Amino acid sequence: MTEKEKMVQGLPYFASDKILVAERMRARTVLRELAAIPEQSVKQRASLLRSFFGSTGKRLYVENTFCCDYGYNIHVGENFYANFSCTILDCAEVKIGNDCMLAPNVSLLTAHHPFDPSERRSGLESAAPIILGNDCWVGGGAIILPGVSLGNNVVVGAGAVVTKSFGDNLVIAGNPAKVIKHL
Repeated sequence: MTEKEKMVQGLPYFASDKILVAERMRARTVLRELAAIPEQSVKQRASLLRSFFGSTGKRLYVENTFCCDYGYNIHVGENFYANFSCTILDCAEVKIGNDCMLAPNVSLLTAHHPFDPSERRSGLESAAPIILGNDCWVGGGAIILPGVSLGNNVVVGAGAVVTKSFGDNLVIAGNPAKVIKHL
């Protein structure tokens, strides 16, 4: 089994694998191209993202500077918006529903490293998917960790650290995030 196959299946893998390194370098080239497209060139930016992401709706917009590992593991629905300095580490799939917005400095992080220091030093890591339902709004500086799923109509408060999954129609906030309000 290749390191990429292990990564996609959520098994421990070596990110230093030359195929994975080459794919991350390709992604950085695409991200530099995206950053060079003027903000007012909405159609050109969307076209590049549609060819880069795993799947998209017809309408999407991502502000500069956007960072990700691979691009092909990112799937966004219709009317997706990511504000400035969004980071999506897509070692596993990231699925984002329709009508979702990410505020500035949001991080969706699928990668995680072993707790054991000798395993960590070996370069071994793993990843778990992140899923956001429809109509999610993730506030500024929020961090969503590996394996988290959020239901439909979830608002994540600014600065929240989301360490576990939550259902529909909620406002969550804090570190670790907890339910603040039912919608």
